[in-house]
Amino acid sequence: MNIDLRTATIAVLLIAGAGCKGAEDARAKTPPAASSALATASSAATAAAAVAATTTPTTDPLVAHADSARIRGNPAAKVWMIIASDFQCPYCKMWHDSSDLTIRREYIDNGKVRLAFVNFPINSHANAIPAAEHAMCAAAQDKFWQMHDALFAAQEKWAPLSDPRSALEQIAASVGVDLTALRSCVSSHKMLPLIEADREKAARAGVRATPSFFIADLPLEGVQPIENLRKALDEALARAGSR
Repeated sequence: MNIDLRTATIAVLLIAGAGCKGAEDARAKTPPAASSALATASSAATAAAAVAATTTPTTDPLVAHADSARIRGNPAAKVWMIIASDFQCPYCKMWHDSSDLTIRREYIDNGKVRLAFVNFPINSHANAIPAAEHAMCAAAQDKFWQMHDALFAAQEKWAPLSDPRSALEQIAASVGVDLTALRSCVSSHKMLPLIEADREKAARAGVRATPSFFIADLPLEGVQPIENLRKALDEALARAGSR
């Protein structure tokens, strides 16, 4: 993601809880290898900023393109909203269904705020990583947000499957993803390091449950009432406008 680590100034509050917000015994396991920016982070604020930083160098143009394609909104916006989410988490679906599209309409797509999606697949969700891989491979075709919305809309269909690949491909096809390219991308697992780096960055920033949000300098956990998010975004915009 092209968010400057030096200028992303998110102050962290360590977030209590475990895994998908409200679910029991669902803490995500973070991979042992930390990205370079996080490995050298000397403060919580730096670690939180690194949630949004480009910390997974890649020479693969598809991975680099996918990394950028899950950012939405005006590049000139002064306020960022970062969401750490798991496609299989029922609480993430609840957030999506209740508030996500409204927030995007009122703050993101009108240019006020920039939105970045960070993968935080929960260890107990067997299909969370396959779903994330399909989403990021769709992102390589500029279809991340279409796939994002379709995955949550159909979560109850693919989440319980022992092998979700066919269902995930059907969802991808429904939003216009080229299946030949998708299958090649998914089978190579080329997006997996990016997904694992996302999870590592988010965990180091204090994320322990999904969904979790960073709005400017404010961390929020769980399915927030839309009034809370509007308040946080309006306050962040007011502060940004006074600088």
